[in-house]
Amino acid sequence: MSGNARPMPQGAICDLITPFQGDQIDEAAFADLAEWQINSGISGLLVAGPTGEPWALNDDERTRLIRFAVAVADNRVPVFAGTGTNCTETTVARTAEAKNMGAAAAYVVTPYYSKPSQEGLFRHYQAIADRVDLPLIIGVAPQRTAIDLSSRTLERLAGLEQIIGIADETGDIARLVPMPAALRQRFALYSGHDLTAMPFTLMGGRGVISSAANLVPRLTVALHQALATRNQRSAQSLQERLAPLFQALEREPGAAGIKYGLSLLRGISDDVRLPLTPVVAETTAAIRMALAPVLSKPAPAQRQFL
Repeated sequence: MSGNARPMPQGAICDLITPFQGDQIDEAAFADLAEWQINSGISGLLVAGPTGEPWALNDDERTRLIRFAVAVADNRVPVFAGTGTNCTETTVARTAEAKNMGAAAAYVVTPYYSKPSQEGLFRHYQAIADRVDLPLIIGVAPQRTAIDLSSRTLERLAGLEQIIGIADETGDIARLVPMPAALRQRFALYSGHDLTAMPFTLMGGRGVISSAANLVPRLTVALHQALATRNQRSAQSLQERLAPLFQALEREPGAAGIKYGLSLLRGISDDVRLPLTPVVAETTAAIRMALAPVLSKPAPAQRQFL
């Protein structure tokens, strides 16, 4: 089995929110959102990823959400499952469960809070790769986890066939510059930061794992299709069109801003689970302004536009 032999999608993958209605997951809203994403041309779906409030999901909810997403996708696009924790044994168990649910790959963020050494990081991923036959995408988000991958650790991880992708949430495209060409070819490299995903892709990335795609799937797909076909003029135009929304969502990173936007666009509740809280008035104003061209249209045209 070769990690390089496993095909990975290119372009825009949506980091899906988890819709709540009070204290319950709103499965009807989740199915509607996933179907909209697929019909809009999205390349894949990430469930219980950074935007899906994974810390707020109990084990049963996580299992049901992955199984439900796989059923809705029905092999039309791959479903990736967020399984990373700060405990290796728990991460192994969640990754094995994701495989049993039919996930195409696991998104495994670097362990948070425990702050392992680089040797500990390598052994963490080695243990998962050795014990679960499922492709792994490593989520790198030092601003969230307080731990980063060194270049030497990345070189060692390249020897683990199960690890097929790296998703970088930092927004620092300069990190790609010193990466050896062999590693760029070995891993599928994804941006996890919408605002800088275009330059990241131009520098050799495969695409984006996007939170903003929850709101603007067609435009996000179009941007990355333009990049894939080297239509830089079209890509730049789309980037400029999307930038106000990307910037508005950066005011309070996380699911709350996305959910507020979805409450305007599709009537999905903006409920989040603590410790997240709804976005403040200044952020709602910025998001509403960024979505104004859409909100001014009738509902059917609005959904077609996106």
